[in-house]
Amino acid sequence: RMGRSVVELFYDVVSPYSWLGFEVLCRYQHVWNIDLRFRPAFLAGVMQATGNKPPAMLPKRGEYMMKDIKRMAKYYQVPLQTSKDDFQRIISISSLKAMRFITAVGMTQPQYLEPLSREFWISFWSQHEDISQTEKILDIARQAGLSSELAQKLLEMTSSPAVKDRLKETTEEAIKYGAFGMPAIVVRVNGEPQLFFGSDRVELLGSIIGEKWLGPVPS
Repeated sequence: RMGRSVVELFYDVVSPYSWLGFEVLCRYQHVWNIDLRFRPAFLAGVMQATGNKPPAMLPKRGEYMMKDIKRMAKYYQVPLQTSKDDFQRIISISSLKAMRFITAVGMTQPQYLEPLSREFWISFWSQHEDISQTEKILDIARQAGLSSELAQKLLEMTSSPAVKDRLKETTEEAIKYGAFGMPAIVVRVNGEPQLFFGSDRVELLGSIIGEKWLGPVPS
């Protein structure tokens, strides 16, 4: 058996596949010998830097993706609900403020990172809400168990250079690893970083670090 592997998950809450990958890795963090690290990043920044475009820009691909997300959500047992205006929402709602808020939490209250990220996905992908609105962000923070006082303080932090820079640096780090979309999952094998793109690569990741895949919901 190999030593403990550090698995870095670069994600953005606007990405549905990031949610699937996030939930599977959260389940496996107690099953596999891994140290899971959440790396909130900005998907639009990655897309822009790499010249990538949202899958929806290609109608046939967008059509397929909607069916695929539905099937994956069922298989992965994640309460993701697709709706007809999803692509419009992804294009028109910026996740920048949300990802800065999540970054601020990661910097100061990391114990809330997992529940908070999950609440953002639920809001955007299960309830189809506008996560760029300040009131909604505060609402989501409360749902994740943060006090109103703490949520307000974190919201103020989102406009600070420290938080803005951290999100930018994390995004640039993902790009340096070779990311062109999300989720981007990085694990070091013999000291060399290996990048896995997408939620359906966790099985492959396991085999590379010598761990057994027990399906999307390991008991």
